[in-house]
Amino acid sequence: MMNDPLIKMDHVYKIYEVRKLLTKNYIVAVEDFNLSIEYENPSIVTLAGESGCGKTTVARMILGLIEPTRGVIYYRGKDLRSLKGMDLVMFRRDVQAVFQDPYASFNPLHRIETILVTPIKKLGIASSDREAIEIAERSLEEVGLNPSAIIGKYPRQLSGGERQRVMIARALSLNPKLIVADEPVSMLDASIRANILNLIKDLKDRRNISFVYITHDLSTAYYISDEIIIMYRGSIVERGDAKKVLLEPLHPYTKILIESIPIPDPTKRKIVRGTWLYEDATSSIISTGCKFYPRCPVRMEKCLSKHPPLIRINDREVACYLYGSEKR
Repeated sequence: MMNDPLIKMDHVYKIYEVRKLLTKNYIVAVEDFNLSIEYENPSIVTLAGESGCGKTTVARMILGLIEPTRGVIYYRGKDLRSLKGMDLVMFRRDVQAVFQDPYASFNPLHRIETILVTPIKKLGIASSDREAIEIAERSLEEVGLNPSAIIGKYPRQLSGGERQRVMIARALSLNPKLIVADEPVSMLDASIRANILNLIKDLKDRRNISFVYITHDLSTAYYISDEIIIMYRGSIVERGDAKKVLLEPLHPYTKILIESIPIPDPTKRKIVRGTWLYEDATSSIISTGCKFYPRCPVRMEKCLSKHPPLIRINDREVACYLYGSEKR
């Protein structure tokens, strides 16, 4: 239905079973995750946090590459797991991906023309080979590449920035409504990184495309995002307007992330105290309390007994007992 969100994640969990000799353990990669991407009103939603916090797992679930253990992901009101036939084709058109390493995503034996034209034809975007090539060429032009100079080359013959633009062009050729961009600029030089970020912002405004932007770099998150979701060990600890969250963070973990951003001028660098880096033995056994307890500089006894829920503070949400009616 057109009134339904394009993508809705409803209390989603992803739990992995780990077997070791005769024992069986479980890793909660994503816990009670909620997200809504509207069909209209495009936005850039950033998932941020350190490596292993669950960002990429969320991305893979949105793309349908893995299924949630619990909870439901909806595409236009339909359970993503139930999509078949034309519904599945429409999902593949509407939801596309841009990965960190485009070279690993391309067949090195195929020229750029084949890489671009194949999904256009398979998903029924073009009715002829000529039309498919024209769409591919327009997409290359849209990302700032010269089709005649690029389309006959192999991926290995392109620079990192060119390969990333080709991957974006491949997504654009399918007229998507959402692009999941997983660390799309982390392997690029600073100047090229800025160009790709500007391209993403331009595509949101000009093509009405939403983005789920995944990063550990809060500097790029501040520049590009409308909304930001801060994750820690699979859980959302803070979410809201990106500028407000990053300029006036509430959660202790968000504050630590911001304090850790490198500053080029050594005379202006903040001294980040090391107490928060310490993790004691409780870090591996906490199951009911706050996951950030072992590293938190303002932890309380209550934090060990119950995981803090996400509560609304004005126009954002935060999971911390320092705030709300349950604060001490």
